[in-house]
Parts: sequence; structure tokens; C-alpha cells
Amino acid sequence: MTLKIVQDFDSSFTLETQAQETLFNLLTSEAFLNQICQQLQCEQVIFTELLFQPVPYSLTTTKGMPAEFEKYHDSDEYAIINVPPNFMFSAKIFKPSRLCAIYQKVDKG
Repeated sequence: MTLKIVQDFDSSFTLETQAQETLFNLLTSEAFLNQICQQLQCEQVIFTELLFQPVPYSLTTTKGMPAEFEKYHDSDEYAIINVPPNFMFSAKIFKPSRLCAIYQKVDKG
């Protein structure tokens, strides 16, 4: 089996204002933030309002994300989560079909 490397992939997208507002409300709900904290075993997380579309592996995107977001992947202070499909559906976002959100981990101590 050969691996095909994508040379270039357009990961840009724009969300309608209402869709973005709905999605941000879901991503910042107390229940969801608590769930993320449990998974990450941290005291608090803050949604950075940064979203990106996962991209295919390529020579310039070796982590499956646009290069400008790789600094968050390499940092212990941030967490990247897949936006739950039901959140995408609730916000009526169908293109792109997948998004990732970046959260900052905060220790209260």
C-alpha cells in the first residue's frame, strides 16, 4: 500500500455568524468545559475561539492541521479537541464536515 502525500489543501472556511455563535455557546457550556477538564485532568480550560479544519498529511502539514496551529499541538498549555458532530449539527455547520477547537489549560494554583 502506498501513501499518497497531498501537496496542497485549502483548509480555509467561513462560518455564518449565527452558526459560529451557536457553536461557540456549545463549546463554552459549563457541562462541556467540565467534561474537557475531566479528560485532561486539569482544573479549568478556556476556549481560545480558535477553530481549524483538520487537513490531510502533507509535507507542510505533518500534524494534520494548518501549519499556523502546530504551535498549539506542541504546547502543554493547550489542548486540541475534535468538535463533537452533534455540536456541528446543532449549529447547522455542514461544510467543513469536521472542525477542531483549541482550549487553553489553566491551573488555579
